[in-house]
Amino acid sequence: MIVVFGSINLDLIFPLPALPGPGQTVLGPDLRVEPGGKGANQALAAARDGAAVAFAGAVGRDDFAAPALAGLKAAGIDLSRLAHVAASTGVAAIAVDPAGRNQIAVAAGANRLACAAQVQDEVLGPETTLLLQMECDPDETASLIRRARTRGARVLLNLAPPRPLATEILAALDLLLVNEDEAAWLAARLGTAAGAAALSEKLGIGVVRTLGADGAEAAREGHSIRLPACPVTAVDTTAAGDCLAGVLAAALDRGATLPAALARAIAAAGICCTRAGSQGSLPAAAETDAVMARDCARATEALPTAGLGAHPSEGGTR
Repeated sequence: MIVVFGSINLDLIFPLPALPGPGQTVLGPDLRVEPGGKGANQALAAARDGAAVAFAGAVGRDDFAAPALAGLKAAGIDLSRLAHVAASTGVAAIAVDPAGRNQIAVAAGANRLACAAQVQDEVLGPETTLLLQMECDPDETASLIRRARTRGARVLLNLAPPRPLATEILAALDLLLVNEDEAAWLAARLGTAAGAAALSEKLGIGVVRTLGADGAEAAREGHSIRLPACPVTAVDTTAAGDCLAGVLAAALDRGATLPAALARAIAAAGICCTRAGSQGSLPAAAETDAVMARDCARATEALPTAGLGAHPSEGGTR
């Protein structure tokens, strides 16, 4: 089972002819409203890839809560650990240009009040994959990582947006997921290079660094691999990183090796980039299966596995 502790937002998406510069107003043709938030997006991506998912987070007691939760409810995700708090539901304003690039501003709202205590100890055993991001209180995130490590859960953290966590907390992870900007930010704090191999060596954990149109790289225990992106024409990259994180967690939770899980996650993220929107762009498992069979089968047959497991049951160590 996957337990996600993270954010829930209502996304206000503005398709624009160009992204605005400082002090600039850019007129767009319309507005789309979708459920979003990094935590909710990743939970839904994992569920659509076939995982059993439970979600812990917070929404307000306002009119934004119901539409923000619509995608999670429709997917049958366990929301018994959801809190309704005296704050506004989180909202994101997302500007997207014709090349699929985006700028995002987020009002955290209720996400600041999500508590690690919403996730009980009994669901943090070795059978659980815990997936976290950084849109909730970092202290609550750190507390949950500590408890999950003690209880034996597999722990994945997407360091997005980049916010400080103690090195000892990062070192307690099974897998750290960063994009290029997040990797550079973390590397500067740790005094090392920004590649997956350097970060992995510094922290002693598995690291995945996504590289946008250039794919992704992974490193663990002195072993590393780099996988290409699927060739697609990007329409909107808004939820692609969340899609990759959720599908990666789902594949690892099913027992895939890190290289095989990453290959699947890259394929799913590629599909996501070809569609407008946030949660509406996340693919179903059958769609990712089709891309893997058509474009990735021969490439994944030769993927190395030594040293690149993400959990002791996959041949790795913590």
